[in-house]
Amino acid sequence: MKFRTLAAAVLAYSLLHLPVQSAQAEEAKVLHMFLSTSEAGLDPAVGSDLATLSLLENLFDPLLRYDYLARPVKLQGNTATGLPIVEDGGRTYTFKIRPGIYFTPDPAFKDKKREVTAQDYVYSFKRLYDPSLHSPFGYIFDGKLQGDEALKKNFSYATEIPGLQAIDRTTLRIRLKEPDNNFLFYMAMPAASVVAREVMDAYPGQAGNHPVGTGPFMIGDWKHSDRIVLLKNPESSAVFHTSLGAGNDAADKALAASLEGQRLPRVDRVEVKIAEEFQGRMLGFLNGEYDYMEQVPESMTDMVIRDGKLKPELSARGMQLYRFPVLQTYYMWMNMQDPVVGGYGKEKVALRRAISLSYNNAEDIALLKKGFAMKADSPLPSGVLGYDPDYHSPVPYDPALANALLDRYGYGKRDADGFRRQPNGEALTLAMSSEATVGGRLRDELWRKCLNAIGLRVVFKSDKKPEIIKASRLGKVQMFESNWVADFPDGDNFYQLLYGPNAGRANYSRFNLPAYNERYEKAHALQDGPERQKLYFEMNQLIHAYNPWVLLSHVLSADIRQPWLKNYKRHPVEFTQWRYLDLDVAERARATPVK
Repeated sequence: MKFRTLAAAVLAYSLLHLPVQSAQAEEAKVLHMFLSTSEAGLDPAVGSDLATLSLLENLFDPLLRYDYLARPVKLQGNTATGLPIVEDGGRTYTFKIRPGIYFTPDPAFKDKKREVTAQDYVYSFKRLYDPSLHSPFGYIFDGKLQGDEALKKNFSYATEIPGLQAIDRTTLRIRLKEPDNNFLFYMAMPAASVVAREVMDAYPGQAGNHPVGTGPFMIGDWKHSDRIVLLKNPESSAVFHTSLGAGNDAADKALAASLEGQRLPRVDRVEVKIAEEFQGRMLGFLNGEYDYMEQVPESMTDMVIRDGKLKPELSARGMQLYRFPVLQTYYMWMNMQDPVVGGYGKEKVALRRAISLSYNNAEDIALLKKGFAMKADSPLPSGVLGYDPDYHSPVPYDPALANALLDRYGYGKRDADGFRRQPNGEALTLAMSSEATVGGRLRDELWRKCLNAIGLRVVFKSDKKPEIIKASRLGKVQMFESNWVADFPDGDNFYQLLYGPNAGRANYSRFNLPAYNERYEKAHALQDGPERQKLYFEMNQLIHAYNPWVLLSHVLSADIRQPWLKNYKRHPVEFTQWRYLDLDVAERARATPVK
């Protein structure tokens, strides 16, 4: 379905406000990108998959953003004039909203320019409490804002609470019940972006199909699960600023000097295709159809990399290879409420432990990930606050032990095909959801091999990832291999995935263990340090004891960029760099054949 009327109106508005030369097709700077999975509805309160978040952070604006170049990562003002005033021992935050920030045009505004106010953020944050939305990001505020019991008991947007107040048109005050060390990180997440109530009311239940934000880009042509065009927002008030320390290298300093004070974005348009198949992405990049590729698909590594380096013929074309440790964890979760794999009794724990023992991590990394990954011993990847390099998983790859464990706890009976039965004698079939892609099928075959080796029958239910995630939140998925990319660079962001009250949100496994919840709550209140590290160790032990997850790997990404792409530097937390990127149009024209 194409939103032709909206797209035409937006495009006309965009062209009227662009300089004449940038409206000309031959001189327009068009960034060509792909997303590896289909996008869902573009609503900041709801969208949680990587593809959707990548689009949301370019269309909508949170109060804060990350400094593009600063390492370690550093926050700065976005729609806020800067970092907030923090008072009351870390319980009160006062933000000042920059004047002159406008939502992109929409019929909901009745032909009037609509400026962002502090009240818009109050409304946007309340949406995370709206029970009809089932926001996976409710944990940002849930139980943390002063007086939010009133919102939770009988939700209404008209309900005012002391924890969330617009003091005046440009002043937003947030009061927490207790200090939260990650609160400012939350304020840089796409879920904390501002939306306009008029738009939400104009498209009830369909706001995700009518994204209206204040970001550097606005939606143009959009064909779901196929092609998305983002247009330069002529009203964008974003200006580049960075704060680099003395230790930064010459390339970063040169990039900072060239961008400092420049209006964002630097390109006129971003054309995004949905490219779910690995081969299509790779061939498209090699043909110059995409300007950079992050995380070269494992099965395609041999096409571009030889002996750990970019192939000489590609280097000769000016392409560059980067290795980047992604703040990302791959894991296979099991639904703790599922009648087959769920539960906390010894026989259910034994089944999940056996499944974990059956997983051949070395084969996965060597054959599927082509060596561009590291074994995951805990939920935390290296580079995240709280990561312990000395922690090692007590659950190895050991199919013999897995078989012995299943025999001991009642799974010794076999059916006519040699597969194990449940302790009560009923048939035992595992149902693992998987993505309908080449990569998904390769992972299915590895899991089939591992599980069959310990006598477990498994069937695979293929679907698009957004649909699997929707079903997961409703508790309708038994098992699924997924991954989590850090919303912010702190261990809390990963350990909350197993926190009981987050079931139905980001806690897809619906793990709800009092001993884990208690430690998570204590750790959540602490800053990074020995006391929190001890709690994280104990939480790791509980994860390995009950096995709601099979921890898989942390990705070491192989990224390649085209020679005409400028200003590229991958950020550890933000999903895209589109607002900062620039293009040498003439160099691209020389390098790519005319079609």
